[in-house]
Amino acid sequence: MNLFLKHIDLLGFKNLAEISLDFSSKINCFAGNNGAGKTNLIDAIYYLSFCKSYFRNTDHENIKHGDNLFLINGLYERNESEENIFCGVKKDDKKQFKRNKKEYHRFSDHIGLLPLVIVSPYDANLISEGSEERRKFINGVISQYDKTYLNDVISYNRVLKQRNALLKEFTRRNKVDKETLEIYDEKLTQLGNPIYNKRKEFIEKLTPVFEGFYRHISGGNEIIELNYQSQLENEDFKTLLNKSLERDNIVQYTTCGIHKDDLNFKIDGFPVRTNGSQGQQKSFLLSLKLAQFDFIKEKNEFTPLLLLDDIFDKLDNTRVTLLMKLVGEQHFGQIFISDTDKHRIEKVLEPVKSEYSIFNLEKGAIK
Repeated sequence: MNLFLKHIDLLGFKNLAEISLDFSSKINCFAGNNGAGKTNLIDAIYYLSFCKSYFRNTDHENIKHGDNLFLINGLYERNESEENIFCGVKKDDKKQFKRNKKEYHRFSDHIGLLPLVIVSPYDANLISEGSEERRKFINGVISQYDKTYLNDVISYNRVLKQRNALLKEFTRRNKVDKETLEIYDEKLTQLGNPIYNKRKEFIEKLTPVFEGFYRHISGGNEIIELNYQSQLENEDFKTLLNKSLERDNIVQYTTCGIHKDDLNFKIDGFPVRTNGSQGQQKSFLLSLKLAQFDFIKEKNEFTPLLLLDDIFDKLDNTRVTLLMKLVGEQHFGQIFISDTDKHRIEKVLEPVKSEYSIFNLEKGAIK
């Protein structure tokens, strides 16, 4: 089904003082030097889908220096009807998020309405950082089409936090209350088991799509692997919790569960982090994100928006050409691209038979 962002208004968002833009339903490009505001525009579009920034942890960090608030307003066409999405953040006040002037009581209710996939240099954290980044990736995909999963993850993290606080309390009192602990263990297993099963199913279905995209972008010269790792793979969750009780009491936190899950990335049998070149790592991440796009499109029945933020620098010309031919197909919907070089964007788009708009940014303003 059809989805595209028709118009956006920004006020006081990062270095963007005031911007109002109409977009093409196909390809939109933001060109400008580093610091011009290209990535901030990309992030504003991300905000409207996920109620938060892709790059910063707290909302108030996104208020323009010297201002007291930021506002983002987006007008979408979604399945032939209009959707108006508003986000406002004031200093020392709670965030407002509205759909067609009606405020959300839970931001999680909005997730999935405007499916979106972003590809950014920040994604390198998926390879270079710890397992939390890769769990965020898994959660971010499944949550866009499965509300129950999203609510289960939120509830699981809340119960996990409570269980960890209880373990610290046991140490303070020098006494373990097993009956109370069993209540939390029961809640963790009730929530954790379906999360594990959905993650496992997701990776099994994502892997062949991911491999296909990698062959297309790289020319098929490397063997790549994507493996889901979980402690629940070989042992029942409740058994794991019972076995780890003594260790949990010593370290004062829960040492087993789906919050320890990870993804294992390999190329030609070796870890991508240590053995993949910059080009190979970027192709790996691109393929992962494009597979995510396909998966969400199939599950959600809406074609996600695709944001490509500053991705051309470490890809050779052959991979760039293959990528743009791929995303220029009708299979993909509305696309937003940022790059430091306007001429490079124009050259990259030459073989793409699709309409496009280019917006030039300078010091946080459209020129």
